[in-house]
Amino acid sequence: MKKQAFKFLAKLNKAILPSYTKQRLDLSKATKLQMAIFGWKVYVTKNALD
Repeated sequence: MKKQAFKFLAKLNKAILPSYTKQRLDLSKATKLQMAIFGWKVYVTKNALD
C-alpha cells in the first residue's frame, strides 16, 4: 500500500513540479525552494523504487 502511494506521488510530481535536471540547474546556485522541491522529488522517487 505504501509503495503504491509513492508511485502515485511520483506521477503527480512529474506532472506538476518542474524538472531541474532538464533545465540544467546548478544545485550550488539553487534557491531554498528549488532545493526543497528537488529533495522532495528524490525522496518520493527513492521510496517508489524500493
